[in-house]
Amino acid sequence: MALLLMILRKMVKNRWLELSLLLGLIVSVALASSMPIYTHAILQRMLIKDLEVQQTNTLRYPGLVANQAYFAKAKEGDKRLAETDAFMSDMSKRFDLPILLSTRTRGTMTFKLTPSDPSKIDPKEQRYGEMAAMTDLEKHIRIVDGVMPSSKLVDGVYEAWVFPELLTKQKLVLGNEVTLVDNDLKTNIRVKPVAVIDRADYTDIYWSNSMKDMNSRFFIPSALFEQDFTKSSHFVDLFSYWSIVLDYHQLKLEGIENYIATHKEIDDYFSRNLATYTSNNTTVSTLQAYGEKEKKLRILLWSLNVPVCILLAFYLFMVANLITERQKTEIAVLRSRGASRAQIMIGYVTEGILLGGIALLIGPFVGLQLTKVLGASNGFLSFVQRAAIEVKLSQGAYQYGLIAVIASVGMVLIPAVLATRVSIVGHKQTLARKNKLSFVHKIYLDVVLLAVSMYLLQSFNRRMDDLVALGLESLDMKVDPLLFVVPAFFIFAMGLFLLRIYPWVIKLIYSLGRKWWPPYLYSTLLQVGRSTTQYQFIMLFIIMTLATGIFSASAARTMNKNVEEKIHYKNGSDIVLQTAWDNDAPPPQSGPPGLESGSGSEAGGKKRVQYVEPPFIPFTQLTGVESAARVFKKEDAYIAIGKDMKKTTLMGIDTDDFGRTAWFRDHLLDHHFYDYLNVLATDSKAVLVSRSIAEETGAKVGDVIRIGWNDVEGATAVIYGIIDYWPSWNPNPILTAASASSSLSSKSKTSAPNLVIGHLSYIQNNLAVEPYDIWMKLKPGMTSQALYESLEQKRLSVTRLVDTNMMVIQSKNDPFQLAVNGVMTLGFLIAIGISFIGFLLYWLLSLFSQILQFGVLRAMGISYRQLIGMLVAEQLLTSGAGVLIGMITGNTASRLFVPLFQLTFDSSSQVPPFQVSFDPKDQLHLYMIVTIMIGLGLLLLGTMLSRIKIHQAVKLGED
Repeated sequence: MALLLMILRKMVKNRWLELSLLLGLIVSVALASSMPIYTHAILQRMLIKDLEVQQTNTLRYPGLVANQAYFAKAKEGDKRLAETDAFMSDMSKRFDLPILLSTRTRGTMTFKLTPSDPSKIDPKEQRYGEMAAMTDLEKHIRIVDGVMPSSKLVDGVYEAWVFPELLTKQKLVLGNEVTLVDNDLKTNIRVKPVAVIDRADYTDIYWSNSMKDMNSRFFIPSALFEQDFTKSSHFVDLFSYWSIVLDYHQLKLEGIENYIATHKEIDDYFSRNLATYTSNNTTVSTLQAYGEKEKKLRILLWSLNVPVCILLAFYLFMVANLITERQKTEIAVLRSRGASRAQIMIGYVTEGILLGGIALLIGPFVGLQLTKVLGASNGFLSFVQRAAIEVKLSQGAYQYGLIAVIASVGMVLIPAVLATRVSIVGHKQTLARKNKLSFVHKIYLDVVLLAVSMYLLQSFNRRMDDLVALGLESLDMKVDPLLFVVPAFFIFAMGLFLLRIYPWVIKLIYSLGRKWWPPYLYSTLLQVGRSTTQYQFIMLFIIMTLATGIFSASAARTMNKNVEEKIHYKNGSDIVLQTAWDNDAPPPQSGPPGLESGSGSEAGGKKRVQYVEPPFIPFTQLTGVESAARVFKKEDAYIAIGKDMKKTTLMGIDTDDFGRTAWFRDHLLDHHFYDYLNVLATDSKAVLVSRSIAEETGAKVGDVIRIGWNDVEGATAVIYGIIDYWPSWNPNPILTAASASSSLSSKSKTSAPNLVIGHLSYIQNNLAVEPYDIWMKLKPGMTSQALYESLEQKRLSVTRLVDTNMMVIQSKNDPFQLAVNGVMTLGFLIAIGISFIGFLLYWLLSLFSQILQFGVLRAMGISYRQLIGMLVAEQLLTSGAGVLIGMITGNTASRLFVPLFQLTFDSSSQVPPFQVSFDPKDQLHLYMIVTIMIGLGLLLLGTMLSRIKIHQAVKLGED
């Protein structure tokens, strides 16, 4: 108890330092606990989004669990059917999801139909059908014609519902009675359609898995079917379908394992007990991928947080070191009086446990709020009002928090451990030797880390060159944590290395103006030059904060910009659509494929389809359209240069419209994009060819070539230019099957795509008129919705539409993109916050330690303005130098390491080339924040300095 009381008193005595230490611990725990919270929240959002996209793309409800089985009378089908009904009823509850609908469909085998009255129905027609029943059918249909069927036999005849398709195919009308005939039936089954029905609601999920074989099914009431066809004495061979519709919006990540296990149990039951069955649950394949996604996302989050974790560790170490420095004399005295190191450390361990316990209680709740910040990020230092992500505290959050506490407390105890090794004599000697090298510089840690970082950089560059050269896909590669860890170590190492040189720079400055420096600058240069080790903590802190901020800003901006540019380049413009073209193509033939090869005029060859070009002007007049262009593409065209013929993509454009509409990044070509269009416009026969064609065939500007495709006569053209990139065209090599099986070192078997760009009018006049795409550029500030409404109002037929802006928005909602933007933004904000606190703490304590010196200087006649000048000079030589080194380090790290982020993308589709991006606004924000931080520090220090009296300084010196 006495020990605890002593520790509490000591903590109260250093309360501001202890509070700063506690704040660092809380932030560390919050950051660590936010990772599992964020991983869970973002994957939960992605899970539901993926299932919604699956529903849109497949037009099938993802929550549908459909199973079908065949039951034979000879194999006790009635008993097996009853068992399976009970099993499916039980399993539907095991999914632990709300059941929106549960239906059961029965159907007999298909039997031959014969007219009960041949005078009313043509007996020569071949007719087949089956009896069927669906639970609750009457609640989901509307009667188009006829009356409701009876729930029992009417004069030995079953009255049935039928869909219009049955009457059409079987050539029946309502009231026609038919008989189902089969040798296996004990008695013939007579059935009469009395009602034509249709779905009451076409969007009703009841019909998700039920619109099959409607042209042969006679539906009777479910209870009647069960009574007459499934009981032991009346059982007939039949099929049974079970459809369970679950509310997938309520599916949680925690329920994925149970969902998959339940599906597997159903599948196992059917495979064990039934010979013929099908099981359909499309959701399972989506869910099975989430384990790997969670693993990758967790690795990515940890990797992204490495820089801020290093900064937090450094902050904790610095604050703990400041606390320990104030207590070193006390520790040395205790050691000299017989106290063991273990006894002294017990006090520090107890203090760490107290602070760590408080941090563990508060940190996860702070992490919960940090996760909400992550979810709202739309880019680096950019936030939007998107739907809030579903966050909650979990056991994993506290586990991560506990690990963070243990690691942080361990970091905090390091200065205390080092301090307990020093005797009172050693402590006094240390105070007298403030210009010695720091430990990390003694062991050349900076040089070692720099060498390792540069080696790994070269390794990454070699891998990247191989990927691009061979056209390999990096999608199969896992997210490499080293892509984020190595830059953090490089920043740390380069900061240390420049600090190694820093004392020599100070000595050089001192030597250059030794005869002219005023007294206050002379004193400051001596102070800084002789005590560089003393300032290294705060300088390295500023260096890492600024460098990490610059690197994070550049990395986030670069990844975001390259993703957006990739989408814009791939599509070519804001909107790409294709409209319906009238043509003379014959309708598809029914019947066996072998019947298509007939005789006649077409026997000698296939007739080329003739197209009628629809009006283009209406598309240029749509709401929000700034410009539009016709863009023709033929993927399987050819180019002939002499005797050399190559497969190529042929693009036809109107140069003026294309230049106004297409998106293209500057500096991708030798000359401006418009220059090539201007050259092309000078001659109707002019074409531009890709670099790949020029290299493979030796073609050059001025050569005459021939272009065309199958079924058309070729046309001559003249090469007017050679291009490396072009809107929507990917020039990267394509990995062939031969090269895929060979060694990756062989680059000869990778084929680069070819492209020829010509005039659309020339292609249409000399080759053929075929469908083209319409590219549109929207006016600034216009949304796609206005365009969609205009298309609908003008009733323009669109067969395909690509919305670039929508694709960009979807990319920003990608969980990995959200993680990069959110974590880097959060890391930067945390870095700035703790940097500001650490900066003020350090300089306040530094000021207190120099009060006696300032008092003596005032007594010697140094004015207050000169003292302020000393403070400003000291700040410029330390904090200012830290800012300068941080800028150099951050920009260098960005230039070297940010290009490696393309390893996380598919290199074969990364067009335009990956480009490091710096936003001046980001750096301006950084410099403003650092300037405000230093300015506030100077203001606070100056204010405190103005209140120091000579007698107070002398009194402190006597104490």
